[in-house]
Amino acid sequence: MMKDAPNALRTVFATLLIVLPLSASAETPGSTSGEPKPFSWMAIAPDAGEACRVPRPPADLAETAYLRNGYRAILRILVAERHLKAETCDCLLGEFTWGMALAELPRFQTSDNPRLPFKVLDLYAMADALEAEHAEGCSE
Repeated sequence: MMKDAPNALRTVFATLLIVLPLSASAETPGSTSGEPKPFSWMAIAPDAGEACRVPRPPADLAETAYLRNGYRAILRILVAERHLKAETCDCLLGEFTWGMALAELPRFQTSDNPRLPFKVLDLYAMADALEAEHAEGCSE
């Protein structure tokens, strides 16, 4: 049985060498171009409702994900507040910039620690509540 192990391993390895490149260049069932599709082609298109969703912040906005997530939550709050104030269901996200979120930091700051200037979970809760209130107003 031990004599067959190297042969079995060679067989598995040879199969993987053949199958993996084929699966990497596989096309979707409806395509006929004969060319492999780039990975980005496989991305799922966002729902229409997500067109007004605050995107992930750029990596150069802050050095840590904690800070970037906080700035994203602040921007979500600003957008939702504007929606509620304007009493509109139109997407106003295009009127906002990351610089605006940074400028509003003092309003949301809970600590003098530059690495933890706010509580991200509290910001998320505030943003979720405002967005829910806006969604409820738009569904009526």
